[in-house]
Amino acid sequence: MAKKKVEKAVDGAAKATKKQGKEVDPVRVFAERVRDHKELDTRWAVLQEARVEYFRGKDFIALLRAHPELIKPLGIEAAIADVDLDVGNILIRRRLIVRCDRVSKTPRPGKTKLSKWPARIEIYPEQMFSEKDSFYAWAFERRRPLWQTVLSFFVPVVTLACCLFPIFPHWCKLGVLYFFLAFLTLIFGVLTLRALIFAIFWLALGKRMWFLPNILAEEATMSELFQFMPDSKDDEPSPKWSTRIAFGAVAGLIIWLVLVHGPNEAARARYQKKASNIIDDILTWKPKALSAFTGEADVVN
Repeated sequence: MAKKKVEKAVDGAAKATKKQGKEVDPVRVFAERVRDHKELDTRWAVLQEARVEYFRGKDFIALLRAHPELIKPLGIEAAIADVDLDVGNILIRRRLIVRCDRVSKTPRPGKTKLSKWPARIEIYPEQMFSEKDSFYAWAFERRRPLWQTVLSFFVPVVTLACCLFPIFPHWCKLGVLYFFLAFLTLIFGVLTLRALIFAIFWLALGKRMWFLPNILAEEATMSELFQFMPDSKDDEPSPKWSTRIAFGAVAGLIIWLVLVHGPNEAARARYQKKASNIIDDILTWKPKALSAFTGEADVVN
């Protein structure tokens, strides 16, 4: 009975939009709102050799129960029993989502539990919405936001500017050089600090703690990329004291060797002068600059 009420409400909302002269699919509008909602936890996986964005059924149900106003475009009263499951089935019938299952049904070597977010998924034979241990992949393309359109316009402009770098003014070349040197220093500095904090926690407490856990993830969103603390606990057993002491001793030995056998002030001054000359030759676009990299005395123009 509830299922029929939901379907009638959806059909009524669709007819109302047609009467107003708007070619708008309320189910598609609802799906886009849910997909763009910040509280719906999603991941990326490989489905039939294609990367798709997917979510868990229990997260979908929790989102609709916490925000019943999301169902308003469908014209459904949120008080109807099992309305969340019925809405999920409507999305499946409209082919906006596809129910999937994990490819690997056994834990990976060295793990005791299955991963919460599998990296590879496959289509589930029974296409019915369920809250228990189910995954659903979005089957439609997300609308491109304005910033992506602007970024796609600047990509060819930046590419052309890189090709014209040799004819830039000297002050502009210096600005580009210092900008990218500062950018690379920031990146390697963050990665070094991240590894140092991980080493301290692992050696002292036996905990695997990665700050900025998604900084190297290719599929992470902007909000996930700058997430400072990890969102999951370390379920793996702590390493033994003997293992941690051995790794600490090896790390201390490597640091001692680097400090003892590092270049002195005179050698660092020579390296700095040589690097400065190479940078000056590159900025002035002299063919002699290539000899510093190739080691050849003569350069053929």
